[in-house]
Amino acid sequence: MEVKVLSSKLVKPAYSAGQAPMPATEYIPLSIFDRVTFEMQMAIIYAFAAPAPSTAAIENGLATVLAQYRAFAGQLGEAPDGTPSVVLNDRGARLVEATVDADLTDMVPSKPTPELLKLHPDLEAVHEEVVLLQLTRFRCGSLAVGFTSNHVVADGHATSNFLVAWGRATRGLPMGLPPVHHHKDLFKPRSSPRVEHDHRNREYYLPSPTDVVGHHADAADNIVIHKAHFTKDFIAGLRAKASEGRGRPFSRFETILAHLWHTMTRARDLSPEETSKIRLSVDGRHRLGQPAEYFGNMVLWAFPRSTVGDLLNRPLKHAAQVIHDEVARVDGAYFQSFVDFASSGAAEKEGLARSAVCKDAHCPDVEVDSWLTFPFYELDFGTGSPSYFMPAYFPTEGMLFLAPSNFGDGSVDAFVPLFQENLQAFKECCYSMG
Repeated sequence: MEVKVLSSKLVKPAYSAGQAPMPATEYIPLSIFDRVTFEMQMAIIYAFAAPAPSTAAIENGLATVLAQYRAFAGQLGEAPDGTPSVVLNDRGARLVEATVDADLTDMVPSKPTPELLKLHPDLEAVHEEVVLLQLTRFRCGSLAVGFTSNHVVADGHATSNFLVAWGRATRGLPMGLPPVHHHKDLFKPRSSPRVEHDHRNREYYLPSPTDVVGHHADAADNIVIHKAHFTKDFIAGLRAKASEGRGRPFSRFETILAHLWHTMTRARDLSPEETSKIRLSVDGRHRLGQPAEYFGNMVLWAFPRSTVGDLLNRPLKHAAQVIHDEVARVDGAYFQSFVDFASSGAAEKEGLARSAVCKDAHCPDVEVDSWLTFPFYELDFGTGSPSYFMPAYFPTEGMLFLAPSNFGDGSVDAFVPLFQENLQAFKECCYSMG
């Protein structure tokens, strides 16, 4: 199905009368957390049913919100002293307008497929902008908003704050508290640094000449993304089963992730002696006493791990408890230990590389991005909430995305990339509580 591009422009910040660009500095130095995050485009798709908001309203709102979120109108570069930074040059966000002679339901499936990439600006091209947007209008009057941002500049928490503020700006409402940016005196090591955890083998690793990083078309061709919809009642049943005999029930996230870890392990047909681990992000804002408005990356990772035999043969409580305990371990003291280590220069001196790299496949491991607590559905340009929201096509085997469903009833959608040969086995067990 052909998507016709009508225009491409840079939308620059629109400052109100008397409003000075903020912050005053022209550079935001990348923090130690920005420097260990994934180098990737964070790509999502919104769909708005007819009557969809006008392009003029969306563009005006974007120009207004960029005056407050200048990092998303800047570029990655260096400060004069060579410090990797976001350059606040007000270059703008790239906005592409497009149209397609089809109905939204014809092109946008219930799960991510390669077709979704047509709803973004070309992600393979070299773009200097931090944010890329495509507004695609359909024959039925619906609108798809393809939003892409550079993960090095902002994590999911910060990006969701921006999206909500964009909608409010479009409607002429106050955008809320402004973003709080990184500065050189933030995340300083303690006067007596104490590295109490093995950051060399968690946030970093020692690369070898045989390491291969990147994506390959032949691997992607063998991956399919399955969308599993878990109803509120099914989740309640899972939680009750996993939490049986435990004083406090596991969270919705812990339960769903434990269930998916179990079912993916079964579908992969791994040997009982193998070890499987999960990489999941842990937000450090409240752990380091930073405000919810902090704009940038402030996550580290927890790595729950278990043998395949234990995952398959022990009750669901085992997997949920492993996840719970490992996340609890990544507490404020862990974050401060990382600050002490990352500020010491040891990683650079020893030639360590960040472990957060994009792969073709994670088997026997799992990686998860949970958007369950982010207010992505609050993006309202004046015609109401989106009819649905999903991650764009990202064919990495084992990289899960969890998102609240568009029904708004407490149900959850899990987007699960699998090898083709494992899909049927996964579908046969993903709705079983056994």
